Amino acid sequence: MKSYLVTGAAGFIGSNYLKYLLTRYDDVQVVALDLLTYAGYLGTIADDIDSERCFFVRGDIGDRALADRLFAEYKFDTVVNFAAESHVDRSIENPQLFLETNILGTQNLLDAARRAWVTGRDADGRPTWRAGVRFHQVSTDEVYGSLGEEGFFTEQTPLAPHSPYSASKASADMIVCAYRDTYGMPVSITRCSNNYGPYQFPEKLIPLVINNILEGKKIPVYGRGDNVRDWLYVEDHCKAIDLVVTQGAPGCIYNVGGHNERRNLQIVETIIRTVRRLMEEEPARRTLLKRQETGPDGLPRIDWIDESLISFVKDRLGHDLRYGIDPTKITNDLGWRPETDFETGIEKTIRWNLDNHAWVEAVSGTDYQNYYEKMYAGR
Repeated sequence: MKSYLVTGAAGFIGSNYLKYLLTRYDDVQVVALDLLTYAGYLGTIADDIDSERCFFVRGDIGDRALADRLFAEYKFDTVVNFAAESHVDRSIENPQLFLETNILGTQNLLDAARRAWVTGRDADGRPTWRAGVRFHQVSTDEVYGSLGEEGFFTEQTPLAPHSPYSASKASADMIVCAYRDTYGMPVSITRCSNNYGPYQFPEKLIPLVINNILEGKKIPVYGRGDNVRDWLYVEDHCKAIDLVVTQGAPGCIYNVGGHNERRNLQIVETIIRTVRRLMEEEPARRTLLKRQETGPDGLPRIDWIDESLISFVKDRLGHDLRYGIDPTKITNDLGWRPETDFETGIEKTIRWNLDNHAWVEAVSGTDYQNYYEKMYAGR
């Protein structure tokens, strides 16, 4: 049975990957490691933890003693590192936390893997590695910086991060590559575009917009909403990671994009229209609205769910204009393609958030509400 360590497994992409892995394979054992900070919610993966194929450990990837103990106990073949502080706004408020977790935490995991996986030295003194092991780093397209109106990021695009978050992720990538080049460590890296889908923490754009509509709140949009992002449905991303981990050559780097570029304002407008349409088609969903105003038909009114909810706020510092990913390499090498167009994925995502509003409320506790008020008050 293959043994995986999945870090950040109670977060958005990590939890989706954990569920995908357990569903896709019968012959894997997974340790889900998560510190359960503000964006890690144990309830997301509670049903997956059975202490037979899936074990949960609460802990910090920067804890050397814990990492060594887990490698010794579970004999990992594969590490997939999702654990990271991941919100640009938070990195602007507290850069040091991002450097500590994203850089030093990754380096600590690499060292733990090296201590566990090196079996000796070859004739030239280079480490020899246990067969079949892999350290996979989950990165982001933000390490490349900002694009103009044309062109796409490729794997050869120089790293040029602009925020403390993206700088910390670029640094982690470089550390992973350094272990590849210095020690011959079998590693891989994927750099993805913006993910969306189930279990996304409500500080991110798409769930924030959905949640604010239900709450009857204004929807904050940075600047004029002209920033462009490429959107990738999270299950498509999980499939790409699985292919890279199991079939990609050691040392490989792949960009993973969705071919779904949209301006932020377009995203917001699409969500507003879709939520209103779903509530027209399925009136029972209107019970989720905090703003309960009865209309002539005796049902809660929804005519206020329109673009008047949009509130343009002061732009984020160093806000990159556009990201665009070229996934040609992973398509040519491994046969991966994004399967979910944005129109399909956004409706699936909105339906999931409406159908699982109890989950959204559970993760939108006091810490998140305080953060929200701090970030958008006065903007």
